Amino acid sequence: MRRKIRIFALLLVFVIVAIPLAGFWVSGYLHRPLPVTEARLVQVPAGTGFSHLMSRLQGEGLLGGEPESTLRRVAGRLYSRFTGIEGRMHVGEYQLFPGDSLLTLLERIDRGEVMQRSVTLVEGWTFRQFRTRLAELEGLTVTLDGVDDEEVMARLGMPDTHPEGWFAPDTYFYTAGTSDVELLRRALERQRKILDEAWLGRDDKLPYDDPYQALIMASIVERETGVPKERGQIAGVFVNRLRLGMRLQTDPTVIYGMGERYAGRIGRADLRESTPYNTYVITGLPPTPIAMPGRDAIFAAVHPQQTKALYFVARGDGSHTFSNTLAEHRRAVRQYQLNRRDDYRSSPGAAP
Repeated sequence: MRRKIRIFALLLVFVIVAIPLAGFWVSGYLHRPLPVTEARLVQVPAGTGFSHLMSRLQGEGLLGGEPESTLRRVAGRLYSRFTGIEGRMHVGEYQLFPGDSLLTLLERIDRGEVMQRSVTLVEGWTFRQFRTRLAELEGLTVTLDGVDDEEVMARLGMPDTHPEGWFAPDTYFYTAGTSDVELLRRALERQRKILDEAWLGRDDKLPYDDPYQALIMASIVERETGVPKERGQIAGVFVNRLRLGMRLQTDPTVIYGMGERYAGRIGRADLRESTPYNTYVITGLPPTPIAMPGRDAIFAAVHPQQTKALYFVARGDGSHTFSNTLAEHRRAVRQYQLNRRDDYRSSPGAAP
């Protein structure tokens, strides 16, 4: 009996001593910084089990060399059994930084702190430029390769709709696996909301029949100037011309109508060419927007500045001179257009 008691006592002492030692050992390997000298990405694909995750980390050298990597795997496995993390792992990409421990990484995966990527779709870009940018993005699932614009709009629930103008320029965040259609849908919903709100609060007696015409005007304003304070003035000039039945005569519409033929300059023949977008030829607005207008350009289109100006000309520094009469306009053209500086530019370059 005494021998059994002695054995039991020894076992009890072993357990009392061993469990804390084991916990201390596991904790040491969980908290020790991983051998990472620069930021790395850790992928957790759908269906990944904890053992497979640890094998991948070891295979990529993120757990160190032997025997340390194997000991870290054992510590990780014990941590998984005690915490139940295997049933809570979130799919996605996770960032691993120098100084991070295995525990830090596992806690990120447990909480679903996936890496957020971002893309800026710039005001004044066309739908073609939007699509090109999305196709270049790392981590975005491309589903629209080879799909024409008409089919894209059908997938977004707007069949028989021209895509230009309908997507809000902004910075969008996404995670790995997000599709290009999903990101376009977010931009579409945002632009529709902006346009609806702007139309409800619009000024009285505007020469637009519906919100779509306001969107067309906003796209022209967006392309005509990159100077924020001028948007209202530009819109005011165009609204005045519409009310008087004057042609808009704006170069960006001509450029849009030329499509891929545009090589940086507009000739006299281009201004005389009959296209649906050539506002030197047609009266009123073109049939669709010519670019993606931002919120401020849409606001300017529905709240144009009250002005008597009917003309404007680019100064060459990105801003414009506005004129009430044709005589004033011709003087401004002689001053700024016929004697251009070497660094002349009609508007600032668009930038995120």
